[in-house]
Amino acid sequence: MEKRVYGVIGISSVMANWNADFSGFPKTTSGGETFGSDKALKYPMKKMWENEGKKVLYIKSMRLSKDGTALIPRTLKERYEMLFQVEDLAACKDVKQLLSNLMSAVDVKNFGATFAEANNNISITGAVQFGQGFNKYEGTYPEEQQILSPFRDAKDAKEEAGNSTLGTKIVSNEAHYFYPFVINPMAYKEFEELGVTEGYTEDDYQNFRRTALVSATSFATNSKEGCENEFALFVETDPDTYLPNLSEYIVFEKAQKKNVIRMECGDFLKEFGESVRKIDVYYNPYTTELEGVSEQMTVYDIRTQKEVG
Repeated sequence: MEKRVYGVIGISSVMANWNADFSGFPKTTSGGETFGSDKALKYPMKKMWENEGKKVLYIKSMRLSKDGTALIPRTLKERYEMLFQVEDLAACKDVKQLLSNLMSAVDVKNFGATFAEANNNISITGAVQFGQGFNKYEGTYPEEQQILSPFRDAKDAKEEAGNSTLGTKIVSNEAHYFYPFVINPMAYKEFEELGVTEGYTEDDYQNFRRTALVSATSFATNSKEGCENEFALFVETDPDTYLPNLSEYIVFEKAQKKNVIRMECGDFLKEFGESVRKIDVYYNPYTTELEGVSEQMTVYDIRTQKEVG
């Protein structure tokens, strides 16, 4: 791929929990600012690819224990052996074949990998790099819901205890996360020279773009139902053009009828002239007013992927 790509992926979360910390509450910085990690965005993308039958290495999968009494997660070695039909990774001495297999996994091709298994210590810096997705809605706060169980607590000493056990579900009332990203196709130049990959291609980019636009919407778990793709910005540039974090140029505001997403990067991007080849913007016109659109930008409905006139 003979270009670099910079952009922003926007995720809305309404009465949902996009990315929880270990306490179950939405992740926050030490200063109390709500954010989502890059892992929270990558996971539904990987899950979508896995559901499509593509090879995904770094995703949790389960197997039965040897005695059949427990369901346990596979190790990375076991996941690799299952995915690439290898009987024993420790017996494989062909590092080139190992690298070729790794680079054929769609998640590794996009996000890279750290593979320290069976005397191999391989680090692959991904062509696609995400930053942290900070919430830009100032009115966000957590909601804690008590859930009544249909079953009596078996630990209760009283056999006839009438109270059912309680659970808790924690969500945000509303949050709007904006993730910056950059795609550097030169990241795999060294591996191209080794003959283990053709590099990051235009097909790889289109696959990433397709998935990035819909994966959050498609990933409907109990805590993620209510999370949707609401915005995306793709800026394609010359290979030697370097742009800053574009999420810093995105402003989110609540209005009476619709949300407002304002892009403050239009004039800034004009200064790069023809080095900026193409700018595509996706948003949901049903819920959002889009401001700051320049003549360089082509605008699409994120729901239908069709151009908005």
